Formats: sequence, C-alpha cells, structure tokens
Amino acid sequence: MKFRYDTSKRWLKGNTHIHSTASDGGKTFAEIAEMYAPAGYDFLFRTDHWVTSDAAADEEKYPLLWLDGIELDGKDTEGAYFHVVCLGKVEGVAREDGLVEAMRKARGQGALLVDAHPHWCGHSPDDCLRWSFDGVEVYNHVCHWLNGKSNGAVHWDAALRTNPNTLGLAVDDAHLKSEHPGWNGGWIAVNTHECSRDSIMGAVKAGNFYSSCGPEMKSLALEGDELAVTTSPVRFMRLVGPSYRGKRAGSFGGALLTDARFRVPGDWRYAYLEIEDEDGRRAWTNNLFVDDGLSS
Repeated sequence: MKFRYDTSKRWLKGNTHIHSTASDGGKTFAEIAEMYAPAGYDFLFRTDHWVTSDAAADEEKYPLLWLDGIELDGKDTEGAYFHVVCLGKVEGVAREDGLVEAMRKARGQGALLVDAHPHWCGHSPDDCLRWSFDGVEVYNHVCHWLNGKSNGAVHWDAALRTNPNTLGLAVDDAHLKSEHPGWNGGWIAVNTHECSRDSIMGAVKAGNFYSSCGPEMKSLALEGDELAVTTSPVRFMRLVGPSYRGKRAGSFGGALLTDARFRVPGDWRYAYLEIEDEDGRRAWTNNLFVDDGLSS
C-alpha cells in the first residue's frame, strides 16, 4: 500500500452533485456558476438526471470550470432503490436502459460510479456492496434539509471494509429552486497543479481530495508511520479505523487545534482522518492509503 496524498500543489474547491434546468434544477449552468464562483468554487460537475453532458463543447464563458457527469436512478436486480452519480463523460445512456444496464455502460466508459445519498434511498450497506461503487456520498446537503437522511458514513464504512480504495464524497445535490433550497453545504477540495478537466478528474480518480462541510485540510504527510496534518482551527481530529478502532486529539474546552500527529497502526485495513470545528461541521479524507492490489 502507498500513501494516497500529495498536498504540495493547489487546493481547488468543487462540487460533484448539481442539478440544472436540464433536468429538475431551477437555474441554468450560467446562473449556477455565477452563484458558486463567488463562494470560492473552481469547478462543478453537471449531474442532471438521465441527461448526458458535453461540457467541453459548451462555448459559453463561465467563471468556473464545468465537468461532465450524469445521475441515474432506479431499482437493481434485487429490487433495491438507488441513485448513482457517474463522474466523467458518459454517452448513449437513457432511462429506458434501466439502472443496471446504464451503470454498466457508464463504467465501461471510464466513469466513476458514486452511491448517492444511500441513507435517503433506503438501501442497505449490503445492497451498496453488491455494485462495488467507486465512491459513496458520506454527506448530502439537500438530503440533510429534506428529512435528515444525509449521512452515508455507515455505507462508506461497509464499502471500505470490502474495498479500502472506496472514495468518500460530501456534496450539495443542489436543485436551487425556491421550494428546494440549499447549496454550499458539502463539497470536495482536490489538490492538483492546474484547474483543467484532465487534472481535476485525475485528482478525483486518485482520491487526492478531501470532503468538507466547513473545515479545511491544509497539508497531509506521512512521516515514517505517523500522519502529520495541518488544518483550519478545529475542536477535534479523529483517525478513524476499522470497527471500533480510532485515535483522537482535541477537547471540549481549551484551545482549538491546527495540527496533530497520529501513528497509523500497520494492521488497520483502512484509516481516514475526520476533523470537526467548533460548530460541529466535519471534513473527511479518503482512506490515507491506496491498495494497488485492488480496483478503486
């Protein structure tokens, strides 16, 4: 296994789950970009329901970078209900294909398949494991507003036990309508050398990003068997391992933390860092290590 993170380049903020007027969103791509860019966003993915996209062919000028994606939905072969966000350019899929065939086509075209808001969908961790998703939405901002079912951590943990390369993502799932509000509540920050489609997509596929609802990761490094991390001021830092295993720094009182070190046990199948600020907002790394013997 090798350490996943290289945080020596630029942090770029983005969102991997957005809806526009191309499906059931309330704003155009231009209007969305004008909202998100002043909030510090560098890129967004187009993930309208069953609508393929070709951002590179869009000649309109935007204040941020658009990348391709699509959201699928439906029941699988066992009757479990899913929404699946596919990150990357996908062509030739339609609702008539059904969920399973559309996922097969998307995966065949190199897209990353993300289990979207599994808590809200109501399928089990075992259902999630059936399809070997590349990632799981650990937090979905719109589902937090809809009915409190925003937390995909249990599904992500189950996936990590089977495939430690499974990515965790915090997202908005924004629809941006008066009856469906909420945005800039969950995002990812990739570390890469430039704001281009290839560079960003490469960082996402490599998992060289963290997910956040507020706190910022500044740097992550492995020194021997110790993780050295610097962050924005936070109340707690937690090194999360399999089952009950974990380590923590911070306290309910006293000074906030901006750096910490954790020894990472060699017998943990996976380990990720979770940080939490004074307002209870959290951020998560991916599994700190990549297992080259497994597909991501």
